[in-house]
Amino acid sequence: MMRNNKLELKIGFDQVRESLKVMCLSDGGRSFVERMEFVTSYNKVIELLGITEEFRQIFITNEVFPSDNYFDMRGELQRLKLLGTFISQESLFDLKSSLITINECLLFFSRSDDNKFPLLSALSQGVYVDKNLLNICAKLLDSKGDFNDDASEYLYIIRSNHRKKVLDVDKQIKRILNQVKKEGWSSEEAEVTVRNGRLVIPISSANKKRIKGFIHDESQSGQTSYIEPAEIVELNNEIRELELEERREILKILVEFTDVLRPEIDNLINAYYFLSKIDFIRAKAKYALQIKAGKPIVEDNTLINWFEARHPILEEALEKNSKKIVPLRIELNSKDRILIISGPNAGGKSITLKTVGLLQIMLQSGLLIPVHPNSKICFFQQVLSDIGDNQSIENHLSTYSYRLKQMSYFLKNADDKTLLLVDEFGTGSDPELGGALAEVFFEEFYERNSFGVFTTHYTNIKLSAESLPEAINACMLFDKKTLEPLYRLEIGQAGSSFTFEVAEKNKIPFRLINRAKKKVESEKVSLDKTILKLQQEKFEIQKTKDHVEELRETNIEHNEKLEQTNEKIQQKLYDFQQLYDREQKRLKLGERISDMADSYLKTKNKKQMISNFLKLIEMENSKKTKEVQQLKKIEKIVEKEVKRELKENSETISQQKEVIEKKEKAATQKKIDALKVGDRVKIHGSSSVGTIDKIKKEIVFVNYGLFTTQINVNEVNKI
Repeated sequence: MMRNNKLELKIGFDQVRESLKVMCLSDGGRSFVERMEFVTSYNKVIELLGITEEFRQIFITNEVFPSDNYFDMRGELQRLKLLGTFISQESLFDLKSSLITINECLLFFSRSDDNKFPLLSALSQGVYVDKNLLNICAKLLDSKGDFNDDASEYLYIIRSNHRKKVLDVDKQIKRILNQVKKEGWSSEEAEVTVRNGRLVIPISSANKKRIKGFIHDESQSGQTSYIEPAEIVELNNEIRELELEERREILKILVEFTDVLRPEIDNLINAYYFLSKIDFIRAKAKYALQIKAGKPIVEDNTLINWFEARHPILEEALEKNSKKIVPLRIELNSKDRILIISGPNAGGKSITLKTVGLLQIMLQSGLLIPVHPNSKICFFQQVLSDIGDNQSIENHLSTYSYRLKQMSYFLKNADDKTLLLVDEFGTGSDPELGGALAEVFFEEFYERNSFGVFTTHYTNIKLSAESLPEAINACMLFDKKTLEPLYRLEIGQAGSSFTFEVAEKNKIPFRLINRAKKKVESEKVSLDKTILKLQQEKFEIQKTKDHVEELRETNIEHNEKLEQTNEKIQQKLYDFQQLYDREQKRLKLGERISDMADSYLKTKNKKQMISNFLKLIEMENSKKTKEVQQLKKIEKIVEKEVKRELKENSETISQQKEVIEKKEKAATQKKIDALKVGDRVKIHGSSSVGTIDKIKKEIVFVNYGLFTTQINVNEVNKI
């Protein structure tokens, strides 16, 4: 995708570029920032993000990395390729300092323990700096950039002679000054100074003829003359000649050094390219730390699943005013690929749109983005946008004409690898006619399987999104009581524009608002009220849903307890029945014994009574024996039948067991697949809501803010 300056300006990417330029230490690094562009290659973006993340880790772990003298000498080196050219002293000092920095960078990556920074280390491969050049530079210049006395043998001789001549001049001047002060000729403190490159002394103009020499200057008042005494004229000439000789020798040294440097220029240009790139990557990592950005989960598919997404420019502006940004939860996938955001003006719709655009452009430019590390990112081949008022005076285009021109371009180029960003979709013309045309555009983009985020006030667009299976409504939440935006995105519900409510808050007379309501079709007002009511009631529904879920879980626990209680009651009833049956038998036996006693009282026949009593005992014993024998026979038959069935159906039972186990595993896997990182869940028997941080096999890691717990996937419910 070609660089789109208008898009960068609208979403704030131009400010990101400027921030990166400020953080660069060299023109070479800044040139990389300027050339930074939208990358569509998956592997390339992965590499760029990985390199930046490695440098961010260098900062985080407080590794000592060179941070000075990032000069870009490539232009100067290209010039020095021409014969007859030579390097300046200032450029030589920059060359020396930056070569030391390059060498330190190479040493850092070569000494890196366990190859902690493989991608950065790979950049240093093939970069070479001749150690002899470093040694020569160190010999020629000191730490301040001045030539050392021993830069050459002749320079040493020149400077030695120069120092001797300066001492001679100093002696002569001191002698003359002592005489001047002794005789009181000076009009001011007589101290040696320099005029026209010559050493002179200040003398009162009235006494200037008393000293033989050359007048080089006068003070503005004319009362003081600056005279070079005749005694030191020749010495000054010699000093001047030595200084010129020193310049010629330094020039010769620079020419000779350039001749040594010239064969290494190509290697050095490559080394400075490396240094400029390191400077650029360093700036990206530093910027990532500033905006609290990191590397999210990268996937080679079309999926946006961002947690705690933040617009870095907006966040920085809010922090300056001691305010906090409201992070966004954004998700686009193959099932919900077009998001229609509605809600009141100044509620955050456009910022949400710009956040999506900026972070996606940053991401595909190789920059780390400010989202939660568990967020998932994807890649698009192009990002097409229509944001803000683009009325063009030069081209005589109205806002709506421009937007139609944009739509025409989108219709020609949008496909399933396109991310569309359209602000105030459909506006600029007659609401009914423009809305109808916008709905057709929307359906066309939908048919092309494009991804997109649209903001709108048009009801027909909201209804269209509701009817299409792969589009979804969303709204920016609004507090009806205070009529203040909450800047929170709620996906799954269209929002009201709060037109009349906001007007009322801004003290528009109620009679005018009432008249306006009467002019609007009752169905539209009713629909807007319905949307508003649904938005307000959604929170209550969610609360009720959570409460019902808690009651359901509680009810399950109560049912289990009731079943256990019922089993105990049934067991007790059975025991009572058995006891009752035994007591009934005993009562009947007692009645018969009582009858026998009554008969004995009447007849007094002991033999008859004993005989009847023995018969009764034998009858009861025989019943018990028969019952016991019958029970034993039944137990043997049942045992035999069970063994037979087990033997005959052992294979079937084993298969059924495997089927049951597979079903249980499938059910568990289905539950695992239904859950994803970021889902809100509850543990069975608990009312606390947590967020899934990680899923490992059948174990779910649930984050409750202050702590994280591990639990089997079958023990949690998604809410």
